[in-house]
Amino acid sequence: MQIAIYAIRTSEKWKCCLSLDMRVDFQWWYGVKRWTDEKASVRSLVLLSTQVPLGWAVVIQERFRSNQDMDQWGKSEWQKYLYQSLSSFLLQEPEGSKSQWSVLITEIQLLDGSYVNSFIEKRNVAEDWALLMQQAELLIQCMAGRALLAGEVEALLAEVAGDTGDWRSAAQLGVLLGRLRLEAGLAQPAPQGAPGWLRRRAVALRCRRCGSEARSRTACAACGSAACAYCEACLAMGRSRACALLLHGAAGSAVRGTAGGSPTAALGRWGLSAAQSAAAGAALRFLAEPPAGGSAGPARFLIWAVTGAGKTEMIFPLLQSILEAGGHVLVAAPRRDVVLELAPRLSKAFPDQTVATLYGGSPDRWKQGSITLATTHQLLRFRGAFDLVVIDEIDAFPYHNDPMLDHAAKGACKSGGKYIYLSATPPSPLQREAAAGRLPHAKVPARFHGHPLPVPQKLKISTVNRCLQEKKLPPLLVRRLSASLSRGAQVFLFVSRIKHIDPILELLRKAIADMPIEGTSSIDPERASKVMSFRNREIRLLVTTTILERGVTVPKSDVFILDADSELFDEAALIQMAGRAGRSKDDPAGRVVFAAPQWTQGQSSAVRQIKAMNRIARKGGYLRSVQELSND
Repeated sequence: MQIAIYAIRTSEKWKCCLSLDMRVDFQWWYGVKRWTDEKASVRSLVLLSTQVPLGWAVVIQERFRSNQDMDQWGKSEWQKYLYQSLSSFLLQEPEGSKSQWSVLITEIQLLDGSYVNSFIEKRNVAEDWALLMQQAELLIQCMAGRALLAGEVEALLAEVAGDTGDWRSAAQLGVLLGRLRLEAGLAQPAPQGAPGWLRRRAVALRCRRCGSEARSRTACAACGSAACAYCEACLAMGRSRACALLLHGAAGSAVRGTAGGSPTAALGRWGLSAAQSAAAGAALRFLAEPPAGGSAGPARFLIWAVTGAGKTEMIFPLLQSILEAGGHVLVAAPRRDVVLELAPRLSKAFPDQTVATLYGGSPDRWKQGSITLATTHQLLRFRGAFDLVVIDEIDAFPYHNDPMLDHAAKGACKSGGKYIYLSATPPSPLQREAAAGRLPHAKVPARFHGHPLPVPQKLKISTVNRCLQEKKLPPLLVRRLSASLSRGAQVFLFVSRIKHIDPILELLRKAIADMPIEGTSSIDPERASKVMSFRNREIRLLVTTTILERGVTVPKSDVFILDADSELFDEAALIQMAGRAGRSKDDPAGRVVFAAPQWTQGQSSAVRQIKAMNRIARKGGYLRSVQELSND
């Protein structure tokens, strides 16, 4: 889009401003500010242009420096200033298109108070201004904690108010009031405290929404530039361009948790186990701590809980702590199915709170709630909105190793807010930070039923490729699978590649007759129905990939991992797959088998971590005694 840019001389100094509607600025400076702020009385106003691409205008405003000589400048001096300000942008335009921008230099207007006053007097100022203030207040309320492109602002207002009206005028008033902020979708970042010459160097643009570097350029009808940059990384959320308006709502101050000193009462409501209570209590004390001075970002806390430990239940007292203090909380999950599964649980746990559930295509897209449950991509539309941000499964796709989603999650948290990680298999950098004492954390080494985690067993067999070449499964594998099925277990059989599923299925059906066996993967349109049939024991053995390594609980399960030495199965994946077994209190000792021709570092590390958690649980008294188990 194109925008107006002007220089204004108040009693203090010259300043540069941008406007979505100059009529609003005229009334502001020569009407409202004249009677309310003597320091803001206007001596002169220079309308530099009404049609500068937004990205260019933002940079000109950022580089503007007040100069006393400007008081004596005439039109030619301002034309020279504008030409110099535009020169770096014109260099990026194709030769054939540069001439079209010459009009920007010639349209400069030096306006005095009499011109603006006559303009204002032609309008019904009092009535128009009162209505505009109402529209601005509505927009400000709707935009609180959000960062939206122009099309998204229109969609938000259409749902909330039913009519977008002249929302750009309302937005401009919100900007002048200091309660909204406008910027371009892309901008050139400069290191904090960098000297002016470094800030002016041409560097790659970065997206103000997702933080990604943007190098793609194309002709743009909205601003007229033949080389308008845009961001490809967050294109699915709407095109963020160098000329795109990104409107920011105001972010409030963060609140602190209410139960840091005595978490007993907060924990009592939720019926947590001893291990869960210890971790939640530590997190509650963390939430009650004042923000650290000079922190580079939101304070972080890691809850490192074994698979099946009940992470969701552990965050309930944390949410309660912030909600009781009047704050807003966000729970972010990696996938839509996890969000949909969590939504009714949160609504049931907090019946007096409004829960907004956000994912691609969600009907709650613009709903405001004290609790927001969202897939991580949806966080790109928030800025400083939440007092507490909880990121579930930080090691999972798509959050893991995606700087864009990490940027979005951190941006969604208020300054001074808190940030909770949840994971059974934290990424190595976080594990090192925790071990070094740089990341406060709590471990939950036991499941709610008080039984140790099943330790994977070794099974040395040929590779899947070799089995497929020989068209035969190893007898030892068939016997172990048959034993699991005979004891009544549901069997997860994990393979490393989708292409292996169908041929393995064929061999299994020959080797284990009269047993319902199926396979599924991320490309299977019937995946959801097959998983449901597996839960209902209509399918007894399910061949699958890591698509089911987390988020699926099936009572009385055994886990077999073929090609457990594959480079596609790292330590975290192996632990997550193993975590499908032993989750039920009725079958806590489910079997886990690592089947491979060789034993790798990944398998060793996975077994070592599982055993370590069992030791910590036993030492902490979180495992049930032999006598307790015998009384069941």
